[in-house]
Amino acid sequence: MALKTKNGLEPEEYAKLADDFVLDAQKVLSDSRYDTKLGLNMASDARKVINGNLQIEDFHKIYSASLLKEFGDQYASVATTTKSTQKKDTGPKWGMVIDLKKCVGCDTCTVSCKSENRTPPGMSYNVVLETIKGDFPNISVVNLPRPCMQCDKPPCVQVCPTRATYKLDNGIVTIDNDRCIGCRYCMIACPYGARSYDFGDGYEQEMIGYNDVTSPEYGVERGERKKGKIPQETVRKCSFCYHRLQRGEEPACVETCIGDARYFGDMSDPNSVVSKLAASPRAFRLKEELGTQPRVVYLR
Repeated sequence: MALKTKNGLEPEEYAKLADDFVLDAQKVLSDSRYDTKLGLNMASDARKVINGNLQIEDFHKIYSASLLKEFGDQYASVATTTKSTQKKDTGPKWGMVIDLKKCVGCDTCTVSCKSENRTPPGMSYNVVLETIKGDFPNISVVNLPRPCMQCDKPPCVQVCPTRATYKLDNGIVTIDNDRCIGCRYCMIACPYGARSYDFGDGYEQEMIGYNDVTSPEYGVERGERKKGKIPQETVRKCSFCYHRLQRGEEPACVETCIGDARYFGDMSDPNSVVSKLAASPRAFRLKEELGTQPRVVYLR
């Protein structure tokens, strides 16, 4: 018998809500200088690899020649992956649990994330998706916070031609912005719409001093945000505030959630709060049928 939740949705309904905000692949790639058809085909086949319908070896056989032709020396095959994309990080395996019964849709997570990571206009790593349930006057607002899912089997990693995006041992899918060339293939491969493109815009017209300091995103202090110094025209996304984790702090969205709806911790520890909550009958993951194995778990 399906679990019914007051003022909530079923997992497939939450997935549909998330689908409404997934990026339009054609639009994302329309102004990219790289091959749109190649990106679309790779994204489709990457998901087949993730769900077991295509062997990884066959994927590389299909696309290696095309990637080499399109990206030349920038293309980094699996065989030539450098040490920078093989970073080891021992210790906890981070994960997040979000209790949808506690989420009040205040958007504090969105604001605190933007403030912490100093993201440019039009870019938010943490968003709260909303829908109306019921018929007037008996209606309610249903909220779905959506950070990066930090998938254990991320299709975004599969399609990256430069190996700029990769998964750390601690469970976080990260990006080497110095390697990212902004092809945006990872954006359309992500089934959750959790990646954004940095067009290089800033808030200098609205906020004095905004660009003087940037977040130490992905553990790199870069100083002022300006051309030639800060990687721009690259893809960016939530990293569970990795720079905060390195200081022993929680992600900004967890620390500031006024409803205490977010829990963060070591998923590899069966005694951790997040592990116990993830094993709850209320727990589900978005689009589990895809086989991406998200490390963000929801409680319905």
